[in-house]
Parts: sequence; structure tokens; C-alpha cells
Amino acid sequence: MYASSASPLTPFDYIAAGYWQDFLANRPIAGGIAYESELRDCILDESLASLQRVDTLLSHIRREMVKTGRWHEETLLLDERYRNFMVFLAFYAGRVLAQQWQNTPHWYGQFELHKRYPELALKTDDFYQHMAVIYCQSADANSVTSLFFALEPIGLRLFGHIDRPFAAVQGGQVASGLYQAVSARLPKLNDDQVVKSGTPVLVTQSSTQNTNTSTHVERIKTVDSQKPLEKEGLSHTPHAVPESQNLFQQESQTKPVLSKSETVQPHTTSENRVLEQPLPSSVPSLQELPMPAIFTQLLVELDNIEVVQTAGNIEYQQAHKVLEQFEQHIAKQSQPRAQMRFSESHLTTKKQALLTLQEAAHAGNSAAMLHLAMYELLGEGLTVDKGAATASGVEWVKQAASKNDSRAQRLLSKMYYQGVGVVQDIDTGKYWLEQAAENGHAEAASVVGQWQQAQALITTQKQEQHSMKRYQLLFVAILVVAILILIIV
Repeated sequence: MYASSASPLTPFDYIAAGYWQDFLANRPIAGGIAYESELRDCILDESLASLQRVDTLLSHIRREMVKTGRWHEETLLLDERYRNFMVFLAFYAGRVLAQQWQNTPHWYGQFELHKRYPELALKTDDFYQHMAVIYCQSADANSVTSLFFALEPIGLRLFGHIDRPFAAVQGGQVASGLYQAVSARLPKLNDDQVVKSGTPVLVTQSSTQNTNTSTHVERIKTVDSQKPLEKEGLSHTPHAVPESQNLFQQESQTKPVLSKSETVQPHTTSENRVLEQPLPSSVPSLQELPMPAIFTQLLVELDNIEVVQTAGNIEYQQAHKVLEQFEQHIAKQSQPRAQMRFSESHLTTKKQALLTLQEAAHAGNSAAMLHLAMYELLGEGLTVDKGAATASGVEWVKQAASKNDSRAQRLLSKMYYQGVGVVQDIDTGKYWLEQAAENGHAEAASVVGQWQQAQALITTQKQEQHSMKRYQLLFVAILVVAILILIIV
């Protein structure tokens, strides 16, 4: 049973409860809600993993809006169905976060926020700042540390770009997606809390054999044998990768229990720590995220944007099937990807898939280059050394971009704008953004168009200011001449 909030219920508390109950009962929400069927496909089971599915949906929606020419923030915010969609997701994220704290979410609108937290610089006309949730009991009732403006990461995911930055009310950067935002606010867990929260744990073989020995809990995520992957993996590849249908289910049947000595060691570096304290909300590392936004968008584009390939198609498709299984499995879990642990056989299968991907990349397949680059930049590729892996990933992206792959050029522009894997360089980022637009990348073209409009407005304003100064000087000159005439006369 969750602790109840000490504060009285607010209008937003009733609205949040009503939205959730209507959604569960398949009742229409007042005013309607966009993407309702897609939301139901996300399986909103109040788990952290469901937020990953929501983030993926938001990326798909963004992509579709760009493709159909509807990617206009101000226009969509006038549509009640879209506003309800974003508000519903905010209510849901607050609910999931409060559940992690074993608390009841308590929502404040701007009136209550201004009254209770006068130090917050809220903009009255900013849709993303008009409500926030208190998700845990704070020792200081007036502390802002337990506030979560859940609409901010939703807005960034849907509409954020280099010319539309989102400034967090509480300072720092807005998280790119709900999973990242909620993960940054998770409570510190002890062993008892891990068990209560339903996080799967490893029990040692010795403790199961001896009932007098206390249960040993390992903080390592194991493969869920109840959720095998459905799609087939590599078959008949040049590297003889074994069949991987029901990949994780096969492994669970052969190794139902691992002893402490048999526990698979993580294949990531020692820098990837276990999430025991809330992540900093400003700039989390790539390894701490389920999937950084730029790579989530890349995976969507690799599926949705077709680029003609002249070689390596078969190898790429074979590797893609297996790697897609891994990504789907990771997305179903309730913790960052850096904490995911796989058995040696699974890691071997993944490595062989990456080798097949590398073969396709060397043959000139730009999709394979990008897929391989993503894993190298995440530190999960074939290169062991972290620095060398980053350099390798950047080089693969550059090679794909040089082949006029608009997806690679858009990714490279983001990397330069954000300083991911390269030294931040706005001019180079702008160059690759324009290249992507020229090669038919719809989102890049839209951003370039908006940037050009902004530049045109600035130029016009400067011209008007310059003209005004000329008129002022002319007026002064005429006035001086008139005065001189009067004096002479």
C-alpha cells in the first residue's frame, strides 16, 4: 500500500485519476485522445520498461509527423486530442515514478506551483510547465527536489531540435524521453527493496540446496525465460552463426540456476556502475541510458527510410534480425542497458552477428555501417578499448555519410551539434544537416527550413532597424537644413 500525500487533493489529481480509469475501462477521454490504439499497443503495465515502449512510440510519431508535413508544434498544441495525449503520458509517467517510491502521485497546476514554489521561474504561456507531480515524501514540504515536470521530456522527444531547445524549469537539460527522465529520479534501493519492487534477482545454487542458508541476492539482471524472443535470428551466415529462434528460452532451459562462481561477468567496462542512486538529470552518459535518443531515432530511420544498397544486403538483413532480438529484449526490461547481463552463448551469438554486420559494412552497405557504428559508440561493439571504439564508430558514420546516406548525414549532424564522439562543432553540424536535407531527409529538411525562416526574420529585422536609422538621420538632416534656412532668412 502506498503512502498517501499529506496535501489535499487538487483538480489535477482528479483529472489524472479520471484519465487512467477511463483508459483502463476503454472509456473515451473527454475531448478525445490521439494515438489511443498505439498507446494500448505499448502495454501500459506501470513498469519502467513500458516507458521505453512509450519513448519508441514518440519517436515513431515524430517521424510520421515530419514525413506528412504535420510537424508543427504550435498547431498541434491547439488540437485538444494531441494535448490530451501528452497530458495522459505525463500523468502515466508520474504514476510510474511515484510507484517506484511507493507513494501516491500528487499533481499541481501552475497556480499551486506559483504559490508553493515561488522560486520557480514558470512561464504562464508554456504548455510544458503548466503542471508537475510530487512523487515522493520530502522532509522539506517546500522542497522542489521531488517535483517532476513530466511534459518536458515528452515535448523534447516530439519537437526538440537544435533550433528548438527545451530549458528545464529546475535547471539543466531536459531528459530525452520519459524513461531517462524517470530513471534519473529513482530511489536508492537496498536488497529488500529490490525484491519488493519485483526486479528479477539471481539466487545462488548453494542457497537453494540448503534451506538453512539465507538467500543470496545478486544485483544482476538475468534473462527472463518467460519472454523468449519471437523472431528468427541468423541462419546460414558466412560465420556459421547458430539458429537463434527462442534464443533466450534455449539458454534458460540449459542453465536454470547459476551459482555465484558461474555468474556471467559483464562484458562492459568497469565504468558502468549499478544504478543505486538517482542519475544526474543534466548530462547522463550513453551507457546509463536504455538507448540514447539519437540512436533510437537512427533505428527508426533504418526501418522507415529506404536507401538503395549495392552490396551486403543479405549479410545486413541476417545480422539485423539477431540484433533486433537483443534490442527488443532489452526494451522489455526495467533497467538501463548497461546493467543487462547475457550468458556467454548469447554474447557469442551477438558477436557473430556484429562480425556479419562488419562484413556487410566493408562491402559498402551504409545501413550496416550505421548499425555497427551505433554499437561501437555505445561501447557494445567489436572494439574493446573505449577510445578506439568511439573513434571506430565515428569513422563508420562518416563513411556512410560520404556515400550520401541521408540517415548517416543526419546522425553526423546531431553528433557534431551535441558533441557525441566528436568535438562539438556547430558549423560542421549545420553542414551535415544541410547535406541530409539535400539528399531527401524529411526531418533535416524541415529543420533547415525553420532555420532559414528564422534567419530571414532576423535579416528582415536588421534591415528594418537599418532603414529606421537612415530615416532618423534623414529627418535630422532635414531638420538641420530647415533650421539653417530659418536662420539665414
